[in-house]
Amino acid sequence: MSHNDIGDIMANLHSAISFGLVNIPIVYNPVIKNNDTTFNQLHKKCLNRIHYQKYCDHCKKIVKESELVKGYEYEKGEYITFTKEELSNMQVDLKDSIEIVSFVPENEIDSYYYEKSYILTTSKKSKAYSLFLEALKKSKKVAVAKTTIGTKFYYVLLKYFEGNILMSTIYFEEEINVPATTIEAKFSKKELDLAMKLIEHLSGHFTPNEYQDDYQKQIKDAINDKINGQEIPKKTKKKKASIKDLVTSLQKSLEV
Repeated sequence: MSHNDIGDIMANLHSAISFGLVNIPIVYNPVIKNNDTTFNQLHKKCLNRIHYQKYCDHCKKIVKESELVKGYEYEKGEYITFTKEELSNMQVDLKDSIEIVSFVPENEIDSYYYEKSYILTTSKKSKAYSLFLEALKKSKKVAVAKTTIGTKFYYVLLKYFEGNILMSTIYFEEEINVPATTIEAKFSKKELDLAMKLIEHLSGHFTPNEYQDDYQKQIKDAINDKINGQEIPKKTKKKKASIKDLVTSLQKSLEV
């Protein structure tokens, strides 16, 4: 199951924040929705849907779902297996609970740790929710908590956001892959001045509605064209000018 699928499942589901001995009922509201156009695979000859079947090369037969077990390959061709019950017994028991473990300054958390976000609201007036929200706002800290979404265990961050609680799942340290060192090269003052001028030339304000998904727009337009019997025109790629000199590249960029 993809993370987007999990997000769709979590919409409007209920849980509770555990703040010490205080229990705060909340409702999940995914911030992000999947905008991608989905396609089905069809048999080119007859345009019928293709169905996938689980096939065992050793037994030379199609295998039923009830005949499957999960296996981990610890050596080439060697597996240990787990039953659904064994895997279920190892799941962290945090169903319907978001358990706070600490409060930390938000500026200590690098942006690459953030994964997916939800707005946590209440289904009715709650003094505990309002109190916790105001405490988050006044403390200027974020709560680190642990929970499960679907069957997966997560650490999450809870923060004040425009009158609601914003919950963001975060990646674990072992999932982060940031290069330890950066190779630095020398540059001239003129090159830096031109780079700063280019930044100024391209500066503006963050207006999200200006940033559209060009690829998805083209897909949707093409779908409408095909439905109406129109052909999709071929696109010719523009060749980018190759300028090896850095100063010249920067100067030419300012002319655009």
